[in-house]
Amino acid sequence: MNFSLSDDHEALRASAQNFLDKEVDLSSLLVPGATVAKSGYDELWEKIAGMGWPGLIIPEAYGGLGMDYIDLVMIIGETGRTLAPAPLFGTLAGSWAILAGGSEEQKAALLGLVAAGETKLAFAIADSGGSYEPGADEVIANASGGEYILTGNRSFVVDAAAADKIIVAASLNGARRYFVVDRAAVAAELLEWRDITRQVASVRLEGAAAELLEGDAASVWPFVRNRLYLLLAAESAAGTQAALTDAVDYAKQRVAFGRPIGAFQAIKHQLAEIAGQAECAGAAVQYAAWTLSVDDPRATLAATMAQSYASEAYCNATYRNIQVFGAIGFTWEMKNHLFYKRARCNAELLGSPRQQREEVVSFLEREAA
Repeated sequence: MNFSLSDDHEALRASAQNFLDKEVDLSSLLVPGATVAKSGYDELWEKIAGMGWPGLIIPEAYGGLGMDYIDLVMIIGETGRTLAPAPLFGTLAGSWAILAGGSEEQKAALLGLVAAGETKLAFAIADSGGSYEPGADEVIANASGGEYILTGNRSFVVDAAAADKIIVAASLNGARRYFVVDRAAVAAELLEWRDITRQVASVRLEGAAAELLEGDAASVWPFVRNRLYLLLAAESAAGTQAALTDAVDYAKQRVAFGRPIGAFQAIKHQLAEIAGQAECAGAAVQYAAWTLSVDDPRATLAATMAQSYASEAYCNATYRNIQVFGAIGFTWEMKNHLFYKRARCNAELLGSPRQQREEVVSFLEREAA
């Protein structure tokens, strides 16, 4: 097992870094009262699609690039570092749901459009209480002639408002199944989400026509969950490093009592702690990416641990970043609050770090039995 990045991985990350540094502009969000509606979601997406990123994880057989998960975290790390506002999260989640639960015909028809940048996706599975597990289904599917009709609500759906199609979890004859619904057939209302660089919506379905994914429904959520854990962990690890870099630069420039504040022990200790957590988070992400790439039996454990650790580290780093900046770090005009909000949301979107540690314990207990 070698965690050294190859030249290709470094080049991929550098390419993403150069692209996003040029294209991501958060200035419209650095004013009081800014909302996600001002973030430029659609404009950036068109450029991201031109880079081929929607097809990163789609196999070549369906028109994608067929890259592995180490390749993916090179890109996702940079989107996390820059807080790139675009519907990539939802599109990846929906693609994974189709890969896990679609028939060969459905994969070929849907994923080819995604890889070409012509279709954006979202994945709707959470209930109103934030649960993702079976038994919490608030959407009911009924067969009607040769099609299915969905009725009910889904909450906390990332990128639903921007999507062209939404993959919806619903109860069919008492069992969870997954369906493809046209965005135009549902009502998506943007939530007042703390993180204004990411669209999160509630979805209401009132007799929406849907196409049933014909594959193994039981495998869909575990497959998607592990990969979303990796995605959030990669964002969080890169965000932790960005918060550290920002705080170090400021600590070198800001002078108090005749010295840069970085010379004071209290500041040094905080920065050293962030630095250590950033290294550990990065290592956890790379290990989880490797396990998923090689289909290692411990991939679920690795992805869960990575998300638990990296998201908590990100919260700590962004909090301490604001402390280092002092009063100015609390203002709307500075970007510190955008990273802090992303960190808090990443740590709660799929369950808290504490919940994920409970999942780790359960996994280890099953393994030992």
